[in-house]
Amino acid sequence: MKKLNSSILSLAAAMAFVAGSAVAQSSVVANEARVYNANISLAEVHAAQQAWGDALVKISDDYTAGGFAKAQATASAVLDAAYGYNLGPVLFKPTLTTNPQTFRTTKEGALAYFVGGDKAFPNDKGFALKGWKKVEISNAAVHINGDVANTMGKVAMTDAAGKVTTVDKTWTFKKDDTGTVRIVLHHSSLPYAN
Repeated sequence: MKKLNSSILSLAAAMAFVAGSAVAQSSVVANEARVYNANISLAEVHAAQQAWGDALVKISDDYTAGGFAKAQATASAVLDAAYGYNLGPVLFKPTLTTNPQTFRTTKEGALAYFVGGDKAFPNDKGFALKGWKKVEISNAAVHINGDVANTMGKVAMTDAAGKVTTVDKTWTFKKDDTGTVRIVLHHSSLPYAN
């Protein structure tokens, strides 16, 4: 063990000497196509948030144009594409839910919240069917750590009549093994009023 430690120290000393030497010349040829980087970028976080807002408007528009079945199909596709239910339970606390169905850790629960129509979730009226026309997201802060990003801020949703509803929103995004950024935590609540 002592001999191994002294060998490592000798190698470290040699590397330090060579690195400091003006004579040393070395190069690293990097094959960028073989680099794997699972880190989430701020641009990807913003794109995922924008996609969520666009999807909410799309579900609403599809409901207006094509009825419940079309809105439900769109919402199901959005959940498959944007949320991490394929990775396990998603920590989803929608804005307008009540006990005992406050949390929606399954796709079925999330779909019921967005479009309603599920007898297992009788209080859900379809949040995404409210005629949303515009979504604006304003982050208070973003925390990125490797393949996970957390955001917290306000989301303002405008309906067809021009009424704006603003909610407090926290998201956690995770980049999966395919490079897709998915929502794995979504907490939404109305701002506290005195």
